[in-house]
Formats: sequence, structure tokens, C-alpha cells
Amino acid sequence: MITSGQAAIVTGAGSGLGEAVARRLAADGARVAVMDRDAAAAERVAADIGGLAIACDVTDAAGMAAGFARARAAHGPARICVACAGIGPSRKILSREGDPMPLEAFDSVLAVNLSGTFNTLRLAAAEMAQADPLEGGERGVVVTTASVAGHEGQIGQAAYAASKAGVMGLTLPASRELARFGIRVACIAPGVFGTPMFYTVAPEWRKSITDGVPFPKREGTPAEFADMVAFIVGNQMVNGTTFRLDGAVRLT
Repeated sequence: MITSGQAAIVTGAGSGLGEAVARRLAADGARVAVMDRDAAAAERVAADIGGLAIACDVTDAAGMAAGFARARAAHGPARICVACAGIGPSRKILSREGDPMPLEAFDSVLAVNLSGTFNTLRLAAAEMAQADPLEGGERGVVVTTASVAGHEGQIGQAAYAASKAGVMGLTLPASRELARFGIRVACIAPGVFGTPMFYTVAPEWRKSITDGVPFPKREGTPAEFADMVAFIVGNQMVNGTTFRLDGAVRLT
């Protein structure tokens, strides 16, 4: 997959990992559609990289379809799609008083993290399948974002961990199904990364998690996540795999 000159769509690109990916792909020569439900954030990033800002909610089927159509009209069919949109609220299954987590609290996390990722994947796949093949018969690549919590979810992460495990579980069957179109699918499961989501938690909790990273003993940077995306995009043999990007951390 040659990044230069190709059209790319990145969701959750108004901040954090998505923003870093959008910036990296633009620096590599891609024409990037910056999708985020925060219109101002999308505009900020798009203005910096010469991209197209599109305000979209990944849980909105019609809105996302319209967003893809806007990006296609401006840049041509997407060859690269990176799904970074996600939320990570923490809530226990039972409160201290023994009250169960509201079902809608669980469903809302799955709606964004899992259904939103699938919504992005299905629209990207439909667009890529209609495009002319590139070198080696490839038509496009979709990179999704999971989390090491999908393997080792902590207390309070039942919804988040379940959603990210679902994203990982989607990777192989999607790659097998879309192989006949020349579309690759891969997933990154980051560990402790310095994103706005991570910085919403208490400093002492952040330190305890970061201290558990064997090496390098620090949080990852969004730029390092973007480097992994660039590797996946550029290596045609990468397909159907979830990559842990975590400094060997195992959440306790």
C-alpha cells in the first residue's frame, strides 16, 4: 500500500491517537478526512494538515455514510481507513450499595467502541471494494483500535473490556471475508498511552499503571501508535492480526 496520494479516513481524529494518525498519514502524503464528533476539534486538525474536517458520530449509520460520501467527493475512494473513535468510562457491575450497572451504561460503550468500529469498517469496505486494484491486487486497508483491556480488563472496565475484546474478535473474520476484494484488516491493542482519555483519571492511578509497564517504563505516545499504523499500511503481508503495543504491560 502506497500512502502518498491516496485517500485516508480517520475517525476520532480530533484528538489523541486519531489525531496523531491523521497527522502521520498526511505527512506521508495521504489526503486525509478528519472525522470526529467534535466539529471544532476536527476543523483544528484538518486546518493544520490540509485535510477535510467532517463532523460525524460513528454510531450514526446515515451520518457516517454521508461523511464517507463527502470524503469520497473531495479525495476519491478511501484506500486507508483507521478507526480510532472510542470512549472509556469506568463503572462497576455492582455499586457499593449493590445496585447493578444500568444496562444503558453498558450498551453506550459497546455502541461507540464496537458497533461504531463495525460501522466504520463496513462503510470503508464497501467503498474500497469498488475501487480499482493497486499493486498486488490490493484495494485498501482498515486498521481498528482495541486495547490490552480486551485481554486483561481491570475492575470497573467490564463494558470497556468487552467492547475492545469484540473489536479484536472482529479482526480475523473480517480479514478473511474481505480478502477476495483485496482489502486487509488489522487491529492495534495499545497499552498505557498518553491520550486525553488517560488523563481524565486521577494522577495516582495513572502513576500506578505506568509503573507497571516493564519497559519502557512510561506511557506510550500517540506518535508511536501512528508509527504502528504506518507500518501496517505499508506492509502488505500484515492482515488479520491484532498487535499489542504495550511495553510488555499486563494489567492486574
